[in-house]
Amino acid sequence: MVPKRSHLLLAGLLLFLVGVQFRMVESFTLSEKSSKLLVAQLGDKGFPQQQSLFGGGTPAGRRTVEPPAWLGLALMSVGSVITLKSLSMKD
Repeated sequence: MVPKRSHLLLAGLLLFLVGVQFRMVESFTLSEKSSKLLVAQLGDKGFPQQQSLFGGGTPAGRRTVEPPAWLGLALMSVGSVITLKSLSMKD
């Protein structure tokens, strides 16, 4: 299947917006169900229980994921390149 202009445009814009989202947040707190799944797949050392700055820590059974700082910039740059490529394509 040859990617069409609209497919590349949509993929590029989505990657760019996901990159912006990763730049705007510091961490994600997972639900209990997804935390159990990650612990079952990766083990407890992959996502240790973290303490909060305000004392309480995360709720029981929940894990916090902190994406690396470079991930948002990488997604934004790849998304912008794909978007520009789609705009330069012929219909």
